[in-house]
Amino acid sequence: MKKLVTSSLLALSIVLFISCNEGNPSTKVKKENLDTAKERDTEINKGSAQIAFDITEYDFGTVEEGEIVKAIYVVSNPGETDLIITKVTPSCGCTVPSWPREAIKPGDSAEIIANFNTAGKPNRQMKTLTLTTNTARGREVLKLKGSVNAKVLTDEEISKRIKPVSYTHLTLPTICSV
Repeated sequence: MKKLVTSSLLALSIVLFISCNEGNPSTKVKKENLDTAKERDTEINKGSAQIAFDITEYDFGTVEEGEIVKAIYVVSNPGETDLIITKVTPSCGCTVPSWPREAIKPGDSAEIIANFNTAGKPNRQMKTLTLTTNTARGREVLKLKGSVNAKVLTDEEISKRIKPVSYTHLTLPTICSV
C-alpha cells in the first residue's frame, strides 16, 4: 500500500512540475491576434450606444436619520445610436430609483433619480445603482454616499417602544414539604 501511495504522489508531482514549467504564458500570444482583437473591439464599439454622466458619485454630506435623500444623475448619449437603460438595480431596498424608460436619442440627456430613505440607517452609508444598458460594457455603476446622524429618542419614545412583560402564563413550581 505504501508503494502505491508513494508512486501515485511521485507521478502527480512529475505531472504538476511539467505542466507548471511552461514559462510565461504571455509569450505564447501572437501580436497579430492582439491587433485583430483590438480592431474588432473598435468596430463593435462604433455600433453600440455610448453613455456619459455629469457625476457618478453623489455625496449627500451629513443628514439626520429619517430624512429622504434625493440624488439626481444626468445621463447623456454622446453616441450615434439610441441609448436604452433597461434596468436600474439598487444595492439596498432603502434606495428607490427612477429612470427614463424610453430611449435617449443621440445628443440628448435625461435624469436618473435615486431616493434614499435613511430611516434605520445611521452612520456612514454607501449605496450603488447598477444600470443595465445597451452600451459596449452593458453595465454602469452609480454611487450614493454620506453620513446619517443617528436619531436620538426621547424618554417618551423609548417608553412607547418598551412592551410590558406579562407573567400570567407562568406557573410556579410547588415546593413539597414532608
